[in-house]
Amino acid sequence: MAAESLVSFLLDKLASFVENEIPLLKGDRQEALFLRGELERMRALLKIADALEESDEELKVWLKQVREIVYETEDALDEYRLIQAHDQCHGLGLYGYLHKFSCCIKSMKARSRIISELNCINSRIKNISEVHERLLPKFTRAEQGSGITSAGNTWEYRRGDALLLDKTDLVGIDEPKQQLVEWLVKGGYGREVVSVAAMGGMGKTTLAKQVYDDPEVKKHFKRRAWITVSQSFKMEELLRDMIHQIYSVVSRPVPEGLDSMNKDRLRRIVKDLLQKRRYLIVLDDVWHLYEWDALKYAMPNNNCGSRIILTTRNADVASSSGVESVGKVYNLKPLTPEESWQLFSRKTFQLNACPSYLKKICQYTLKKCEGLPLAIVAISGVLATKDKRRTDEWNMVGRSLGAEIDGNDKLQDLKKVLSLSFNDLPFYLRSCFLYLSIFPEDYRIEQMRVIRLWIAEGFIEAKEGKTLEEVAEDYLNELLNRGLLQVAGTTTDGRVKLYRIHDLLREIVVSKARDQNFTSIAKDHNMTRPDKVRRLAIHNSLQNIQENRSVSRLRSLFIFRVLEKLYIQRLFPGGFKLLSVLDLQNARLNKFPMDIVNLYYLKYLSFRSTKVKTIPSLIGKLQNLETLDLKHSRVTELPVEILKLQRLRHLLVYHLELESYEYFHSRYGFKVQGNIGALRSLQKLCFIEANQCSDTIMLELGKLYQLRRLGIVKLRKEDGKSLCSSLTKLTNLRALSLTSIEEEEILDLQHLSSPPPLIQRVYLRGRLETLPHWIPSLHGLVRLSLKWSRLMDDPLVLLQNLPNLVHLELLQAFEGDTLYFRTGGFKKLKVLGLDEFSELRCMQVEAGAMPCVEKLIIQRCEFLKRVPIGIEYLTNLKVLEFFDMPEEFIQTLRPDEKQSDYWKVAHIPEVYSTYWREGGWEVNPLDLGDGENFPRPGTITRRDHELQSLWK
Repeated sequence: MAAESLVSFLLDKLASFVENEIPLLKGDRQEALFLRGELERMRALLKIADALEESDEELKVWLKQVREIVYETEDALDEYRLIQAHDQCHGLGLYGYLHKFSCCIKSMKARSRIISELNCINSRIKNISEVHERLLPKFTRAEQGSGITSAGNTWEYRRGDALLLDKTDLVGIDEPKQQLVEWLVKGGYGREVVSVAAMGGMGKTTLAKQVYDDPEVKKHFKRRAWITVSQSFKMEELLRDMIHQIYSVVSRPVPEGLDSMNKDRLRRIVKDLLQKRRYLIVLDDVWHLYEWDALKYAMPNNNCGSRIILTTRNADVASSSGVESVGKVYNLKPLTPEESWQLFSRKTFQLNACPSYLKKICQYTLKKCEGLPLAIVAISGVLATKDKRRTDEWNMVGRSLGAEIDGNDKLQDLKKVLSLSFNDLPFYLRSCFLYLSIFPEDYRIEQMRVIRLWIAEGFIEAKEGKTLEEVAEDYLNELLNRGLLQVAGTTTDGRVKLYRIHDLLREIVVSKARDQNFTSIAKDHNMTRPDKVRRLAIHNSLQNIQENRSVSRLRSLFIFRVLEKLYIQRLFPGGFKLLSVLDLQNARLNKFPMDIVNLYYLKYLSFRSTKVKTIPSLIGKLQNLETLDLKHSRVTELPVEILKLQRLRHLLVYHLELESYEYFHSRYGFKVQGNIGALRSLQKLCFIEANQCSDTIMLELGKLYQLRRLGIVKLRKEDGKSLCSSLTKLTNLRALSLTSIEEEEILDLQHLSSPPPLIQRVYLRGRLETLPHWIPSLHGLVRLSLKWSRLMDDPLVLLQNLPNLVHLELLQAFEGDTLYFRTGGFKKLKVLGLDEFSELRCMQVEAGAMPCVEKLIIQRCEFLKRVPIGIEYLTNLKVLEFFDMPEEFIQTLRPDEKQSDYWKVAHIPEVYSTYWREGGWEVNPLDLGDGENFPRPGTITRRDHELQSLWK
């Protein structure tokens, strides 16, 4: 963690301590005041010291001492506050008096110990201050010559939005992509291996992904899989990963006992699945020959024209992979100077030209990148935030790369470039970025998870006019703009949902976090860890925890990919009384660990996707709790004591039960007694049951003025007036999900005179007498879901003019027999889903309707006999999918049928016919140009991972 950030955080805590706690110290006020003064004196120069740490060993040692002092001081202050909090909690009567007397004696001893610790800390900080005086000339020289950018300027001069990488952002890729596509689709019938070889950061994965997603390649290979081969993975894990993906393609459950199978058995399973099919397998980031050897015999040479794409930074792997079968190696070259400048300019200046007075400086810096795309993007991310008037800052970026950039060790060169990108981060982003070291390699990081964690850790600075969550999202966008994060997944309405860190960047982050004792990762049994661990992430196995190690100073605990049953008390018998974050998502945990209720500082508690069923009433002791995440656990009721948690910002208690299609009672929320309106800090509340004292609950919701997301289940018609009254008051609401208690129960939403003005997503499940009059007025609405509405009037007439609607889902939404999409309607719609329109017989699309639609899904419309009239006008349609549609409907798409509709859909790259059969999805791609590939009973070609996520 940046020393400047650490010290600032501690000074805030010291200020509060001096104001509120010092009078109780009886004469020792000067100890805390002296410490505060010394830290304030050092803070001004810590930013420079942080920037120079990597290049100056003396500074590195000094900063390490500063961090240790800060950590120890924070621990001492928090222990003191813990004593104060404990002193206020005593019972009544004789027992309470005796308990209080006993605690007072203990508290006096503890206070004395803490004062002694502060005295010791002050003695050490005097020594550190002496070193600080000696380093002052070095700071002065650096400050005069480096032009350190202030944190405020970074925000002022940030350029552009964090965007998904698309074709317009790619430079120099057309020629290699064209060559690889040709090799894949025009080669011989035998299995061929196409290797893409280059050093790290050259863009191998980017190129392979562009080829993999190419429409011609998609059409040629019906069985496709992308396997990421991480350096740390074991061979059995690689094979199991491939088996899981292939079994998802063929829509079968994986074999029992898969986890205990040896390599030979695993290879045989893969080979049997691929034996008679033309397939394309991508093995991304293969480091060693033995990884290829473990996999190559599993992928049969079946004379079907199958291909394997292999990306590697090892030339031996590339050349050896083609020895036993026909193979080609594409050695990816660095970008030319012209291409480098094009990429650099685009990322640094966006649509603007480079100022003439900066051109030489930029060309000098760009030359150091040696045509490496990742390095160019990283450096561009640094420069894009610089003030263009400060040429000294721009010059410093080029100069600080150092002479080693010109050496032969390209990977080390790239690491230096990426380290520079980290070192240039403002202090408020350094802690956030280092924090991402807790996640395992190739982990997809959920946006809201990391936002809530950052807030719990105290990394997010309050900004006027913004919530902490909004500021944290700004932080993520800045990391994206700097090239330090990548987008791993988005929603259909354009929101970033998942992130990832490039492998090389993660190596740097993990190393820095370890050096600064910021985080410790337990993934290897023999790995040594510092004596005073502050944040511990356990990866893969509980066996990696060193026995009899004290974690009394632990602030955060995470568990990832651990299969053993978790018993907190056995794992950490000494406890961790200062813990503020406990993230046990996906852990094998059956019961709520009772010791948790004594964690006074706990702010973040997650039992997501565990088997925890009940929450004890003692949870009311967690007065500092901000996030309680019980999503996909088995909790269905919360004790009334939850209402004591006045700082709670996110309350997630629900689970879904989905197998094939969504059914009405597939979503379960939670019950709670008392006045939910007491939780005034709530930002998200999902999903609360309304069927008990529902009128009171509805009125109480109107007190939650900070709500951004609200989900309610089991609503009755009589709840309508009070619910609408409350919704009018929730002016910050962005997402609303409402479900009635039964399919036939009416959702009465006509009383809402003034809907939340910022609402973007609305999900309604239940009968509607008419479409709520306020929905067509929601100009900011991007996503709308109407399920079991059973409207008598065509809702499209009122919905078609919503100016920003991107995603529309309709399930049993309309009782009529015709849907009509008119010219000029749904101008921005990209995804349209229609399900179980029981009377629908005709669907017509006029020219100019839905001009942007990319995905159309039609499900279980048994009386619809032909594809929509006018579907040929949907020229941007990329995916057309039919679910459990009648066989005669699908046959109308055969090119050899009389009155065939083949010509209407021939322009669509992907057309699927999908059926739910024998506990699995049969997803059959319709090769419209080849009658042999039309689906036949029993033909299973692909399993779609997005089926359930689309139909929430």
